[in-house]
Amino acid sequence: MIPEPSAAASSRSSKQNTNGHTEGTSSAAVIHPEDDSGSENRQKTKRRRRSRSVFENDKSQRAMAGCSGISRAQGRRVKQKHVEAVTLFEVMTLGRRAVEVVIDDWIEAYLTDRDSSLLDLISFFIQCCGCKGVVTAEMCQSREDRDVRSMMVEELDEGAGLQYKRFLAFPWILTVTWPMNADSAEYPLVQSGPAARWFHSEFSDFVSVLVTRCQHSVIFDSYLMSSLILLFSELSDSYVRAFRHTCTLAAVKMVSALVTVAVSLNVGVENSQKLYEVQRTKSSRQKSSQQLDRIQKKLAELQEKRAEIESMMDAIFKGVFLKRYRDMLPEIRSMCMEELASWMKLYSSAFLNDTYLKYMGWMMHDKIPDVRLKCVLGLQGLYSNPALLPKLNLFTSCFKDRLVSMTLDKDNEVAVQTMKLLLLISKMCDDVLTEEDYKQLLRFVYSSHRPLAATAGELLFSRILAASATASDIQDEMSEEAHICQTFARFKVLLQFYQESELHEHVVYLVDSLWDCGGALLKDWPSFTAALLQNPFSSHNTGFTAAEHAVIVEILVAAARQASEGPVLAGRTGTKKVMSVREKKSQTDDCLQLTEHLLVVLPRLISKFSCSSDIVASLMKIPQFFISDCSEAEHTQMVFSLMAEMAAVLDLHPTTAVLEAAACTYLSLCSEQAAWCSEAKTARDSLVQRWVDQLTELLGESLRDDVFSADEEKNREIVATLKKLRAFHNCHDLGQWSLFDLLSPLLTEESRQGGAPPEMLEEVLRCLSFTMLWSLNTSSETLTCRETAMVQKLQLRLFCEKSHHYLSHCELSVRLQAFLGVCDVLMAHSYQLQVWDPTCFGTLLYTPSPKLQRALLAFVSSHVFVGLDCDSQSRACESSEVVRLQNLHRRRNVLAAYCKLVVRGVLEMSAAADVYMHYMKTYSEFGDIMKETMSRTRQVNKMESARTLALCLQQLFVALRREQESSSRAQPEVQTFSSIKELARRFALTFGDVVKFRECVVMIHRNGIEFVFQESLQAPDAAAPLYLSYLTILSEFSSKLLKPDKKTVFSYLQKHTAEHIIDLREELWQPLLYYRVSLLAVAETEDAASYISSDKRPYLHNRTSFCKQKQEGIKSPSQFHPADVSKVPKLSTGPSLQEKISNVDPSPVPLELPRRSLNTEESVLSIGSEPDDGTVEVEL
Repeated sequence: MIPEPSAAASSRSSKQNTNGHTEGTSSAAVIHPEDDSGSENRQKTKRRRRSRSVFENDKSQRAMAGCSGISRAQGRRVKQKHVEAVTLFEVMTLGRRAVEVVIDDWIEAYLTDRDSSLLDLISFFIQCCGCKGVVTAEMCQSREDRDVRSMMVEELDEGAGLQYKRFLAFPWILTVTWPMNADSAEYPLVQSGPAARWFHSEFSDFVSVLVTRCQHSVIFDSYLMSSLILLFSELSDSYVRAFRHTCTLAAVKMVSALVTVAVSLNVGVENSQKLYEVQRTKSSRQKSSQQLDRIQKKLAELQEKRAEIESMMDAIFKGVFLKRYRDMLPEIRSMCMEELASWMKLYSSAFLNDTYLKYMGWMMHDKIPDVRLKCVLGLQGLYSNPALLPKLNLFTSCFKDRLVSMTLDKDNEVAVQTMKLLLLISKMCDDVLTEEDYKQLLRFVYSSHRPLAATAGELLFSRILAASATASDIQDEMSEEAHICQTFARFKVLLQFYQESELHEHVVYLVDSLWDCGGALLKDWPSFTAALLQNPFSSHNTGFTAAEHAVIVEILVAAARQASEGPVLAGRTGTKKVMSVREKKSQTDDCLQLTEHLLVVLPRLISKFSCSSDIVASLMKIPQFFISDCSEAEHTQMVFSLMAEMAAVLDLHPTTAVLEAAACTYLSLCSEQAAWCSEAKTARDSLVQRWVDQLTELLGESLRDDVFSADEEKNREIVATLKKLRAFHNCHDLGQWSLFDLLSPLLTEESRQGGAPPEMLEEVLRCLSFTMLWSLNTSSETLTCRETAMVQKLQLRLFCEKSHHYLSHCELSVRLQAFLGVCDVLMAHSYQLQVWDPTCFGTLLYTPSPKLQRALLAFVSSHVFVGLDCDSQSRACESSEVVRLQNLHRRRNVLAAYCKLVVRGVLEMSAAADVYMHYMKTYSEFGDIMKETMSRTRQVNKMESARTLALCLQQLFVALRREQESSSRAQPEVQTFSSIKELARRFALTFGDVVKFRECVVMIHRNGIEFVFQESLQAPDAAAPLYLSYLTILSEFSSKLLKPDKKTVFSYLQKHTAEHIIDLREELWQPLLYYRVSLLAVAETEDAASYISSDKRPYLHNRTSFCKQKQEGIKSPSQFHPADVSKVPKLSTGPSLQEKISNVDPSPVPLELPRRSLNTEESVLSIGSEPDDGTVEVEL
């Protein structure tokens, strides 16, 4: 709606109209917004029940955000002289049927007075643009007048605060005037929420209905359409976005409606031509010349109308589309491409040619994803019609490479739709995509985005697997044997593709990509087992090699997992998270068929491939996907047969992969929900008992008087048995066999010096750690008396002591396992203490000894940080990148295990200080672990965490001072002064919320001041404190202090410096000056470089900044004297910080606090006598 114009606007408009009159102007009319009985109400007929006003200026509508025209509340009716006045704009809110009725009334009014009716329609379109201003219309007699053309301007009047748009919509010269401060970014089409979608739909329907109702009458009068085309061309070329967007939409929707009219005319022309040919072929007696003339006349009339419609479409295309398809607004470009695709599809005879197709190809390079998406979707509609394919040959050859490259689009939806388009092209045109194109496209079956991978899988299935199926379908009848041959042929093609892709660790992703389109093939369990159990001497043998058998087994396992768990894979996005009821039922049916078939066949498969550890390890994973309520579960003989084959394989292949697969499978079979639970548990217990008996016998022969001695063969047998027990102990609780008492004698002091081989010690440490973890995990059930609780506590202490001894073993694998084992056990013990009730059987608290804590810290320092620089320098010399990554992964595991002990409170929080020392050097490798440790410890105790950061900086500073005093060669582990200062800056940045961590920052300052002056208080006659330069490092935390806390810290600093005779002009007192300045906020823009220019020297004299301060009128720091009193202005803070500070207690945080907690009630310092005007009295 256009609001009421201001007086300035009216006067300016009138002045322009007066000055702009020419001979070609015959009359003028000003459209007032609040006139409810406008020009459109002047012509009334008996049949007309509704009349429309041009514009309404309702203040309540003007207050609505954006535009005052899209609310349904605008449909109010104003009755005047028993006539209901409703604007065309308001008609859109009444529905399509009401729009048709009102447009019919408008057509009647147009036939009576076309000028005023046309002006009403023009006003409607301007109103839909959300224009808030005045529209002035003048009649023009000639559109070719040069003076009239010269008046078509669009300018700004900054003095009057108005904008003007003057254009010709013959026979009207329209001048739109609106305020400059009007928000042109808010108009109906871009408003948020459902309002914009509703307006877009209703506005498009209005234009379509207008053309449809006028197609048999006024559309061909060479007046209405020419005026509207001029209107759209002028307004769509405006710099005002509202005009461009709305009128471009109206123009392209009008072309779409004209396309519909042209299609209907085209059908009429074809029918008339057929009728004419029929009449001509009749005999002379049946032929009627009058009828032929009538048909020929009608045919000429239809052809003339079609030509006129095509000329209208061409005029709009050239006047609007060619200017706006590259508009800076993405919505306009997207709209143009969407409508162009619909024109090509509906009216291919006029639009589907290279002249128009090139715009689709060009805009596929647009930087906005939505524009590219509209192009791809439009092309999908074209390529899906076989009749249109011949006209797309040149376009396909020119832009095929661009389409192939768009599968790598950064927008997932564009990439998916492009892949679907290429899939459609491959189906419709066989020779378009080359082998290189297919090779590039089929790689996307391993994509991390599942919709893209599934579309690529469909391309793979249609082009490769379906081709092999077609070759087998030549047979007349599809017997069972023929079906198996066809499936085997598909397997062959699939195996060939998988082997050529050289991504042999991604079978599950390949199966997931093919699951939607090739699920019938992948769920054909009989064909899988038939291919694996095929007799090599059979006449129907397809010749699967051993390598192909291994791949078929991998595909079978991946398909079984997919059928059981669904398409949820790590690292693959776009997966549907919630399954429907139908999908769940289908998944259950697939699982049931899998279990019924493979429960019978799997023992035979394991027996056949028992010689291959890799294949049998994969086959032993399949029972994990069985469904528990299978009807075959009643046949216990099959379960026993399966477990017997698995036990035989375990004796034959004690490899890690086979043992872990078997342990997980037994865990699944022993589940309480499984129908074969009791049989599985019996088989597992007998298996474990046999291993324990075997191990007991071997150890009895090899371990005598706590000294281990055995030959190489026995060592292999013991290690193999330990691996079996370790793998099963990882998944099953084997506490009933007392493995701790059986294996602990191997970890004697003598064995550490030399006895049991390292591989055996590593397996023993793993078994004992699993024993302790299971014991701690089930303590609430197993600890039924005080004696058992004490036994567990004794075992815990014994395990930690023995692990402590092996932290210094000569073999890295043994040291690493001892460290990880003791860390895991201590973590489990910390969780146990949370649920344990000490009133039952006493406390179970076990605290690691100081020696063990120091040993753990030394292990982390020597195995994580020491030698890291050498590794970084020699990365290029390493033989394998995999080795380097494995080494880094091992270091990260060690550091994470130690940090978890700190977070859980097993170790003192101050133990993390030695880890934080390496924060800067190892940020790229371990920065995320250290930051997470800081965050977690801060959640536990923020004061202690802050004290740890201060301790870290102080330790680094002391090490630097000792190195400087020793005057020895620089040690690589000692950090420079600048690096310590940078580390302090990084630590300060972690205190983001200054209000939340107020006490922490104050504590760091108090701690730092005490650290600097702790020794100087005992010797006040000394020249300066030894650690005075630490104040420069401490100043990095001054920016995190609130204003009241700065006063408090400064007063606390005065308390410690009161006993000293200080001359700030001397160089040795420069760190104190630097720190004072940071607290008083006098030199907030100063940099540490003003005082420090050397890495190894704590401070260096530099007067450049002081001279600059003198020039700027700031008092030089060297002029401070014990008798001086200076005033410091308030520190300016940002709005967000000021809002936080305004809600904080202005009283300072007390500094004299206990070591472990910050008690704000026990403050020794008091600054109540200090001025409260934002200044600080500085007195030395």
